[in-house]
Amino acid sequence: MVVRRQATATAAALRSLERCCGAGLSVTLGSRSDQVYKGAYSGDLSKMSGSRDELIVGRVVGLWRYPVKSMGAEALESVEVSWHGVAGDRRWAFIRPGATRSAFPWFTIRERGDMARFVPTMTHPGLPEVSPVRVRTPSGDEYDVADPALAAALQPEGATVIRQGRGVFDTFPISLISVQTIERVSELVGNQLDVQRFRPNLLVDASGAEPFIEDSWVGRELVIGGLTMRVDKRDGRCIVITIDPHTGDRSPEVLRAVADHRQGCLGVYGSTVARGVVAIDDDVRVRSESLR
Repeated sequence: MVVRRQATATAAALRSLERCCGAGLSVTLGSRSDQVYKGAYSGDLSKMSGSRDELIVGRVVGLWRYPVKSMGAEALESVEVSWHGVAGDRRWAFIRPGATRSAFPWFTIRERGDMARFVPTMTHPGLPEVSPVRVRTPSGDEYDVADPALAAALQPEGATVIRQGRGVFDTFPISLISVQTIERVSELVGNQLDVQRFRPNLLVDASGAEPFIEDSWVGRELVIGGLTMRVDKRDGRCIVITIDPHTGDRSPEVLRAVADHRQGCLGVYGSTVARGVVAIDDDVRVRSESLR
């Protein structure tokens, strides 16, 4: 009886891991293009370099930070990535009225669909960790991020702004998704989806055409420019991806497709192993020692 209970618990745990946290797990939902194979890489095996061999699996084609959680993105050509993620990323956030004791107190796109149209700008972008931040509202007004008038414009019932030097992240500080993954989900819903629905820090154009290749990097290290990052887990998605970042319109079929075909996960989260600068067009390399 004890053995049977242990086996049942183990099976349940494995099913839970397979949903969002597995490293290179085989997924067989949907068509063949929805599958991720353990150890499968869309990279050129001949492209090895360095004292520890690294396999090129793609290149960086998009790079963003979000100075204020859930507000608009700041596109970057290059940026330093340290222990708390992209410099200046999600250092500011608004708290919902009466939610200070909540496990998730943040006022986000969930509550206000056009929040991504509030555009933050750093007045000293070369000093992202200390720079003042100005925010332009959808109506064209501009405020300092800490101005009570901005909080009132955002949420008339009141919202509190805070600054956190280590960033306000849902899980891990670095988020990454591939061009091929977004293209596949766009096909599933029959509509070309903007990358900003998914709010990544890094957009990678993978070396091959297979979507969801980033899932096979979970548990492995990537070298991107001067940065070494570990891919820690798949990115579990919520209602935010149903919201068009430009119009605020909601499309529930986007989250439904991700739930039906990808166990509710899309893209990956990671953390810094060795800090460094990342730039557009940098190669993305996976360390071959983690392929064995």
